[in-house]
Amino acid sequence: IIIVADDLGWGDLGSYGQKLIKTPNLDRLAAEGMRFTQAYAGSPQGNASRCALLTGMHSGHGYIRGNREVPLRAADRVIPELLRGTRRYETIALGKWNLGGKGTNGSPFKKGFNHWRGFVNQLHANNHYPNFIWCYEPGHRGVNSWNGDVQIHANNSGRRAVYSTDLLTKAALNTIRIYRPSWETGYRPFFLYLSYTAPHANNELARKTGQGNEVPTDFPYTGERWPRAEKNKAAMITRLDSAVGQIMAKLREYNIDEDTVIFFTSDNGPHQEGGNDPQFFRSAGPFKGIKNSLYEGGLRVPMLVRWTGKVKANSVSNEPFPLWDIMPTVLQIARIPSPREIDGVSIMPTLIGLPQKSRHKYLYWESHYPHSKQAARKGKWKVIRPAAGKALELYDLSVDAGEQLNVAARHPEIIRDFETFLRTARTRSLHWPITMPGQTAATNRR
Repeated sequence: IIIVADDLGWGDLGSYGQKLIKTPNLDRLAAEGMRFTQAYAGSPQGNASRCALLTGMHSGHGYIRGNREVPLRAADRVIPELLRGTRRYETIALGKWNLGGKGTNGSPFKKGFNHWRGFVNQLHANNHYPNFIWCYEPGHRGVNSWNGDVQIHANNSGRRAVYSTDLLTKAALNTIRIYRPSWETGYRPFFLYLSYTAPHANNELARKTGQGNEVPTDFPYTGERWPRAEKNKAAMITRLDSAVGQIMAKLREYNIDEDTVIFFTSDNGPHQEGGNDPQFFRSAGPFKGIKNSLYEGGLRVPMLVRWTGKVKANSVSNEPFPLWDIMPTVLQIARIPSPREIDGVSIMPTLIGLPQKSRHKYLYWESHYPHSKQAARKGKWKVIRPAAGKALELYDLSVDAGEQLNVAARHPEIIRDFETFLRTARTRSLHWPITMPGQTAATNRR
């Protein structure tokens, strides 16, 4: 089970130092598994980050490198295609997809998912009270169906009746119930990609009302003397935490804890949208930057992995863990060889307490909002090119994780090494070319 939050910051969970927002279930997940302190998003923007997670390719090689509605191609292989083809996993996707809509090769059921319920684009996903969700079930056709896509009306009355976090959680619990091992059905391995929309803000609503952090109630923060936007954001995160708790309870109910690996992470750093200030809760932790930034605050994300009996409880790893490492890790757990062309390496040895022999020499990111930017890390060193044509900034993360002191002038040999790497770190992209400040951006912000 891979659970992905939307715009959840490194510092938004109690296990990462959060003092005000209550996350008891995710803190318990951390206590029962491994917490990574140096996990990285695939990109500071959601679509590109999700592409990196599912394809095992960093943002210099992945086909999707920003938030424009560009679909995956038929040639882009993702986790469920390999699980379904080799080990015959039942594959289910729930929630935010954003990697290809109706009629494209990137739609979920063309990328190896047997079942899917959720949102194909940002505009749809941003509404936490959707009037409908898209659904794909083999052999299930209904009103307004398009080649297997079925429009499911979740709010026929026109009122704010169904909250998306609750809707996705119910579907996840049903998935576990349906595909649990039983005497009748035997053992049926399943892969669940559960991509929540919380705590992303409804930006369209925020432009109208100034408040975009939608949630049914601000409990348990009703009595706090906080700004409305902050109470709502905290309530969204606590409601997400409750959802994860329900999933953990369901696995215990069916006694499949030891047979189930749970990954919990986020697609990028915290947002400054919907009226909230990420500094209020120190959502980026000790790091500089937020969503859309290549500084650590935009890239560092929580990463919790629980595998009862295999991953040592209450363990902490400082091993760098970018999201493009999830694919080879999942495949090794399922005993499936990884494709040769991917950028990721399996973190499985770290999970089970063995030496991590395969490591990245460099980590690489690029972003194209509002213009092209690049970043790379090698050991303790990290560089950022804030715009095409600009000089590299250099930071020593071992003593300056907050990236406050640019030491590029002191280390010309390290800058030369990174310059050499950056010249070959990316492949050309028609959708995301390198653009200079002032040129038309290749992505939009949403």
